[in-house]
This record gives sequence, C-alpha cells and structure tokens, in this order.
Amino acid sequence: MTNYDVIVIGSGPGGYVSAIRCAQLGLKTAIVEGRDTLGGTCLNVGCIPSKALLHASHSYHEATHNFDKMGLIINNPKIDFDKMQNYKNDVISQNTKGIEFLLKKNKIDWLKGWAKIVNKNQVTVGENTHDTKNIIIASGSEPSTIPNVKIDENRIVSSTGALSLSKIPKSMIVIGAGVIGLEMGSIYSRLGTDVTVIEYMDHITPGMDLEISKNFQRTLKKQGLKFIMGAAVKSAKSTKTKANVIYKKADAEIKIDAEIVLVSTGRKPFTNGLNFLEIGGELTERGQIKTNNKWQTSVEGIYAIGDAIAGPMLAHKAEDEGMAVAEVIAGKHGHVNYDVIPGVIYTTPEVANVGKTEEELKDAGIDYKVGKFSFMGNGRAKAVFQGEGFVKLLADATTDRILGCHLIGPAAGDLIHEICVAMEFGASAQDIAMTCHAHPTFSEAMREAALACGDGAIHA
Repeated sequence: MTNYDVIVIGSGPGGYVSAIRCAQLGLKTAIVEGRDTLGGTCLNVGCIPSKALLHASHSYHEATHNFDKMGLIINNPKIDFDKMQNYKNDVISQNTKGIEFLLKKNKIDWLKGWAKIVNKNQVTVGENTHDTKNIIIASGSEPSTIPNVKIDENRIVSSTGALSLSKIPKSMIVIGAGVIGLEMGSIYSRLGTDVTVIEYMDHITPGMDLEISKNFQRTLKKQGLKFIMGAAVKSAKSTKTKANVIYKKADAEIKIDAEIVLVSTGRKPFTNGLNFLEIGGELTERGQIKTNNKWQTSVEGIYAIGDAIAGPMLAHKAEDEGMAVAEVIAGKHGHVNYDVIPGVIYTTPEVANVGKTEEELKDAGIDYKVGKFSFMGNGRAKAVFQGEGFVKLLADATTDRILGCHLIGPAAGDLIHEICVAMEFGASAQDIAMTCHAHPTFSEAMREAALACGDGAIHA
C-alpha cells in the first residue's frame, strides 16, 4: 500500500488541477475517480460537450442564415444528429484522454472507484484503504430539482440528458433561465426545436447586471426562444409521447406540454457516500462543505474546493482553488481573488461579466461612472454579422479604478479577460483607454468603453 502526501477526491477541473499542482510541488499524490473517464462533470457532461453542441448548432445557423449573404451557396443544409453526437463524444474523448496523459506525466496515481473517508489520514476506494497526510475533497455537484418534478432522463431531463438526446425534439420546455438552461435552449432552438423557457424571476440570468440581462433576453427572443417570466412551476409529469408542465402565474394555474422538459434549476454539492459528516465534518444549510479562508474543513488535514463549497459553481473557480490549496498544503501562500472571477454564457452572442454589477454598486452607495460602447461601432463585428450587443465598463467615479465589466457580443468570453487582468492589478479605465488595441479586432470595443468613461468613445 502506498502512503500519499495528498489524496484528491474527484477528477473534475478542481480535482485534477489540484492534483497536478500538488505533484509539481513535490507531493506524492493520488486522485480518486469513480467514473470510467476523468474530468468530472465539466469534461464528460457539462462545459465541454455543451460547447461542442453550441459550436455545431451555431455553424448550422450560419449556413442557413449568413452563408448566402457572403456568396457561399449551400442548398438546403441538413442535420445528421447522430453524427453531431459522435462529434461531441469525440471531443469529450480527446479531452478526457488528455487529462489521463497529464496525470501519468506528473506521476499521479488514479485510484479507480468511489471514495469513503475513514479518518483524516485514510481513504477507502473499493476494498483498498490508502494512507495519506492530507485529503482534498473536490467531489463537485449534481443537478438539483424542484418539488413535484422528477428527472427521468427520458422526457424530463437534466443537462446531462439534454446533451445526449437521441433525436432533435420538436418542442422543449426549459425550467429555469440560468446559464445552463439558456445555453441548452439556444442549441436546440437553432436546430429547429420550439423552445419555451419558464422562469420564476421577472428577468433571466438572476444576479447578472440588469441592463445586460434585459438586452440578452430581447436577443434570445429575436432568435426564437419564448419566455414565461414570473411563473412558478408546480409540477411536471411524463407520458409516452410528451411531458406536461403546470405553472402558476398571477394566481392562475396553466398547463403546457412539450416533447422534452429540461430542468435547469441549478446544482447542489455532491458529497454522498464520502462519510464526511460521520468523521466530524460540517456542512452549511445548503449542503456545502464548511471551510475557512484556506479551504480547511472542520477536520484537520481535510480540505475542500470547487462546487462542494460555497461560491459560484464554475470550473475556473474550482481550478483556482485547486492550485491555491495545493500551495497551502505545500507550506506556501495560496491565493484566490474572489472579486475577479469571470462568468460567461456561451450563446451567440456570448455574455460575460466580472466584478460588481451596477445594481450592487448602487446598493453599496459607491459613486461610479459608466462607459458603454456598442458593437455596431466595431468594424470587425459588423463584418461577421455580430454587431448586436455592447460593452459596459464600471469605474470608480473618483479614482477611475475599474470595478466591473459586463458585455454581450462576439467573443465576450475571451474579451472579458482583459478586464480580469486589469482588475487584478488595480488598473483604471484610463489604463485601458491608453493601451493600443489592434485594428480591426473585437477588443477595440473594450478600449472604446474605457474611453467612454472619460471624454468619450471615438466611434460612438
């Protein structure tokens, strides 16, 4: 039996990144994973497969809507959904095999099976018990649901089921207008599905800057998605040919049906079977593992990161925590700046944000200024039929320090990182405005928004 310095439970982005960083720091490391493939939810049934289908459906939309405008004549493009699913599965396979290669390269042992923590220094996997000095719980999350809605992954599906449908449904009801629901809804809408989104709040993507949220909803409606806002879903039931949903809105109960119902009402920490509570571990009221500011749980020598603890359930947040906790265990100073965690929605157009929203600044009584710039003023965006959307930069009214950025438009998920780096260094809007940006690029819109925080944008 091998004695380890660290055993990491879970091989998602938080887990495998943490394991690699531990190994880089000279710690004898093992990772526990019960799936047949590494990568957790993200690589197998989350971030990566959804991006493959988003790309495929966007390409189909381009072929049917924009190719002809550019003189590219393709008569009656057709969808081979089986082949599209094979493409998605190939992408998953390439990525999961890549993780396996990285673990071998860094001499990290893969303990195949499900973990049970015996005590702070022992983990059982299958019939074998392994000794370790430290344990990192990176067990991730699973889809949550609501009362009277049972996911069967047939007619009523989670995001996992929605990624692997056997055919394109004629109609789909999406319960919840968050990131997952809107990405999946947009995939199938582009492929020809009649998509209706039901949301309890009066706006989509709760927590997002309200101006961006409203603009985003208008854009999705133009693309064909339908929205029922301020509605509470009371039940969903499957039949042989469809699923029925009953929702309540303005004191009236209304019944609608669709071929598929996607439940995207969020996710919850997955800690089942870990034996964590039994050895003295503590959870929050929401089922998250309690940790201090060094990711140490209530049990000495056991740490937790990612979706299993408080904070946004984002793969890159888990990765940051994974690297930081490895450094803490190695006696270094691990750091995560939770004020600079970007969020991205990978629809077309993309939506991205970092830092404070305008609503948060108002509530906090912070004086701020706003610089906005429309992608209609960006030559590159117009050249690729993506002039819709805008950049919104928020800066301190006195110091000009950047407080947040929110944008909807082409490559928003990549553009946001200019602001992430700027915020990490405490940059001002003027710092961005004075930096040369190549022409023609989408990134010029970021500079223009920064200029708008001062004397004004050039192309507005």
